[in-house]
Amino acid sequence: MTDLPHSVFVLAVFAVVYLGMILGGLPRLHLDRTGVALLGAIAIVGAGELTPEQAAQAIHLPTILLLFSFMVISAQMRLGGFYGAVTRRMAALPLPPAAWLALVIAVAGALSAVFTNDVVCLAMAPVLADACLRRRLDPVPYLLALACASNIGSAATLIGNPQNMLIGAVLNLHFGSYVQRAWLPVVASLGLLWALLAWRLPAPRDGAAPTPSPPPQVGRDDAEPPFDAWQTAKGLLVAAALMLIFLATDWPREVAALVGAGVLLLSQRFHSSRVMNLVDWELLVLFMGLFVVNHALQHSGLTAQALQALRDQGLHLEQTGPLFAATLALSNLVSNVPAVMLLLPAVQGPGIATAEAGTLLALVSTLAGNLLIVGSIANIIVVDAARKRGITIDWARHARTGVPVTLASLALVALWLAWR
Repeated sequence: MTDLPHSVFVLAVFAVVYLGMILGGLPRLHLDRTGVALLGAIAIVGAGELTPEQAAQAIHLPTILLLFSFMVISAQMRLGGFYGAVTRRMAALPLPPAAWLALVIAVAGALSAVFTNDVVCLAMAPVLADACLRRRLDPVPYLLALACASNIGSAATLIGNPQNMLIGAVLNLHFGSYVQRAWLPVVASLGLLWALLAWRLPAPRDGAAPTPSPPPQVGRDDAEPPFDAWQTAKGLLVAAALMLIFLATDWPREVAALVGAGVLLLSQRFHSSRVMNLVDWELLVLFMGLFVVNHALQHSGLTAQALQALRDQGLHLEQTGPLFAATLALSNLVSNVPAVMLLLPAVQGPGIATAEAGTLLALVSTLAGNLLIVGSIANIIVVDAARKRGITIDWARHARTGVPVTLASLALVALWLAWR
């Protein structure tokens, strides 16, 4: 039995926090999702629902360490000018628009599988927008391709985005086995994205064939650093070594990634403060706050009661159909990270095929992010980069691509999981 007053308080905090996840903050308060999650955790500890020690233990440290480590690795690649250099090299190729679109999708998808989708979009979007304008192309289809491809590509591995890192760490999924299960629907979804965008791709604005463009001189505060071959090589070597370790050994991923991040921090060129400034501390705090709030709900017994009530109504979230629907709905309601945290307790326990459930959670929560602009941070980053250059991507323009791509890719995942 649960203590009713305590349960009511925990449920109230939980409801307010997840209302903040839905709204992106709380009305009349200058709080974003991170602030809401942090205040929720403070309320739980301040009211004595969890001791500070219990709250600390509620935070899944392997997930935090893995996320932090790849933020450091991505910061190294960005400071080395890698993303900008790749985008400028693509812009210099004398390809027709459809072929160039395919290249953008392939590169964004591949990079996002390793270096996380948000960072890839943050670094590539401004350079890509400028490259399109110089080639006299409508930049919107290419920017949409970047956002959607980065979301899709990040689903291919357990390090491609924050929710996949969480799922892999909490469910202890094998890295190589997950890639084997995920790569086919991911590649097929990237192909569908290209087909959808290519068939309605407008010609260059002056009717001439596109020509190679010189590297854009971006005089803005979001300009990429100049390319540094040595620093980029260091980052690529560490990333390649980690991929090999993840695929071929049982060394804990968070420990290996932390060692890799430590190697990159040993630099004569980049001061550690420059790297730390590119770490998304707000995302780490969001994770920690949600860990505490969700653990308090479990600690109160309400999570178990809710799952049992659903089972009594014939709704078993550990089964493929209900889990698929719940992941899709919650990912677009509260965003994918909070949705995954809510659903993880349902797929943990004896008799549950955690590998299959984890794969479903990772694929569906990630691919659902393409549905609307607010579905993923990557979308918001690309739209914001476009706005700074006078390029408008409103919700309707995004939805004309995002909705069919999401529905088609999720249909592929459903068929793939049913076949397996």
